[in-house]
Amino acid sequence: MSPRAAGPCLTCLLWTAAIAVAVVASFVYLGIDFRALLGRESLASMGRFVAEFFPPDLSGPFLAKVGWGALQTLAVSALGTLLAMLGGAVLALPASGRYGTTLRQAARFVLNVLRSVPELVWATLMVLAAGLGPFAGVLALALHTTGVFGRLFGETLENLPRAPERALIDSGSGAVAAFLYGSLPMAWHQWLAYGLYRWEMNIRAAAVLGFVGAGGLGQMLYFHLSLFQQAQAATVIGAMFVLVVAVDAASARVRRGLV
Repeated sequence: MSPRAAGPCLTCLLWTAAIAVAVVASFVYLGIDFRALLGRESLASMGRFVAEFFPPDLSGPFLAKVGWGALQTLAVSALGTLLAMLGGAVLALPASGRYGTTLRQAARFVLNVLRSVPELVWATLMVLAAGLGPFAGVLALALHTTGVFGRLFGETLENLPRAPERALIDSGSGAVAAFLYGSLPMAWHQWLAYGLYRWEMNIRAAAVLGFVGAGGLGQMLYFHLSLFQQAQAATVIGAMFVLVVAVDAASARVRRGLV
């Protein structure tokens, strides 16, 4: 007997139909008029707006100011990521279930709260608490990314074999020393890879946080756009692109070295 051809997946068809209906309903509900968006007047207006960004302002004094803003953005993202790695590592220990169910649930609740609030909201709160400037951006990135790192680091610890750590404890080693020499050497490569990847994301986030007064290139971009200085804004956008590409390339090379 020849094998029967498999019939269509009814569940897959139902999910596909549901997604298609949801997409169509979203367009209808939002009332997006693509004809007006792609009309002659709209395209001409968009063309004039884009043309205002060229040529960028490449004067020496302004480039020096942009370079300082780029360094500030880089420092905010690096320091925020470093603080988040430390906080995430501390919370990952109870979140991985090493100290009982109660502490595990409490740590996971804290991590959920931290990462459920977007960086931009944290930045708004930190600007009110700590004032305008890079410090608010560092705190905002650190708080949100701590929630992310705590979850990732905790899952890494859960998946590690506990035999080396137990062997050290059975031989008379303390709990801290057993973790440092038994589990941490197996986890730190993964932790560092997570840290580098998240740093790439925090570079972009740090640039956006400047729109609420957290310093760096984002604050410069908001300032020049608000004054309709598109040539200066184009230079800032270009600096953001160069900074992100440079950090992405360096981080990817380091991660390949770890692998």
